Parts: sequence; C-alpha cells; structure tokens
Amino acid sequence: MVRPTLVTLLALKALALTLAWFGHWVPAAVVFFGPDCWVLYHLLVPSAQGLCRNFTRFETDRPEVWLTIDDGPDPDDTPRILDLLDKHQARATFFLIGRRARPHPELVAEIVRRGHEVGHHTDSHPAGSFWCASRTRLSRELDEATRTLAPLGPPLRWFRPPVGIKHFLLPRALASRGLQCVTWTIRGGDCLGRRPETVQAKVVRQLRPGAIVLMHEGPSVPGALRLAALTLVLEALTERHYRCVIPAASQLR
Repeated sequence: MVRPTLVTLLALKALALTLAWFGHWVPAAVVFFGPDCWVLYHLLVPSAQGLCRNFTRFETDRPEVWLTIDDGPDPDDTPRILDLLDKHQARATFFLIGRRARPHPELVAEIVRRGHEVGHHTDSHPAGSFWCASRTRLSRELDEATRTLAPLGPPLRWFRPPVGIKHFLLPRALASRGLQCVTWTIRGGDCLGRRPETVQAKVVRQLRPGAIVLMHEGPSVPGALRLAALTLVLEALTERHYRCVIPAASQLR
C-alpha cells in the first residue's frame, strides 16, 4: 500500500512541475499541493483510513462498548482502575507505553490476571514527532515496547498510535509484526483538563452500541481527574445497561 502511494505522489509532483514549465500556474499549484493536504489529513485525523487501515468501532446488536485506557501503566492509577473495573464487571484494553511498563511488570501482569487485555502504544509516546519519525526510529518504537510487553501476557494484537497520529510507513511495519491499528469512536477528553462531569457528558452524548471509548491514566491526566472521570463514565454506562467488553477481531470495523 505504501509504495504505490509514494509513486503516485511523486508522479503528481512531476506533473505539477511540467504544468508550471508550460505556464499553467494555477493547475500546477493545485496538483503540487493538493496531495500534500490529502496526506496530512490521513496522517493526522485518527479515523482517516487512506494511509493505514484502523478500526474505529465494532459490530454488535447489544448495548456494549469497548473501553480502552491509554498511557499506562501507572503505579497509582492502574491498581485503582482495576478495582473500579471489577466493581462494574467491566473489561478493558490497556494501551501501554513501553517505557512506563518496564519498571512495573507486575502491573502489566495484574492487568492480564484480572481478565483485561494489553495493547501496544509505542515505547516512548512521541506524540509530536511520531508521524515524521525515521524508519529506524519507527522500528525502535514498535520493537522495544513489544520486547517489554509481549513476555507479560498473551500475544499483542492491537496498536494505537500516539494521539491517533499515524506514520507513512506504519501499515507495513504493523503487518510485519502481527499488529493492527485501533483508534476510537468516542474520545472522553479526560487528558484535556475538563471537569469529570464534562467528560461523562461527552461520552454519554456519543454513546452507541459498538463504540470504542478512549480514556487515559497516569500523568497524561490532570491530578483532579485522575480517577473521577472514569468513575463517572462507568457509572453512566452501568445506569444505561451498557457492558464494557473486549470484542472479537471479527467484529471490528
């Protein structure tokens, strides 16, 4: 997928230069810069599918959602989140950062022991530069986190790029490592410093069966929100008779 896309982009650049050579400046500008806008959109918009197939929901006819928790593990938050999930009989996928998992293998093991799933969220979470990382750095972000997480539970299946921003070489890199990209349907906004009630309201407003809900743990979340937002979201789901499940791969869309 990546190689034909690169060839197409280079061909369009060459066509634009040819148009400019013959004095057709307006169409040359459109042909030259238009593909760049398309690429940026599909790199930066989490739900965009043009450069990398990623799952944003799952198929179900029941009141179910997939709760995903990013940016852990965290020695303060993770144990309390696990207790909270037990209280609501909820299952979740924790998208973990390799560097945060290495000092706390016991937390990763406890996530798995409690019936939850571990996902891959890069090794260092380079949110601002992941999209333009070199091939070597991309491989390092994927492989070092895998070396940390893989021995601590079942085989890794899912990858979530930092803040949903993808990379031009990501499809082939994931395929060679047996990973698939998952983003989300609903972003709660807990890491943006919003009040817990605001986070809850946003999730409830977009709630529908098969939604993938994104929440966070650890230092990504301001102190006052560290557990309050997730608590209110789980309470709202329970009140509306929604279950938090881990869907089968065949259900993902």
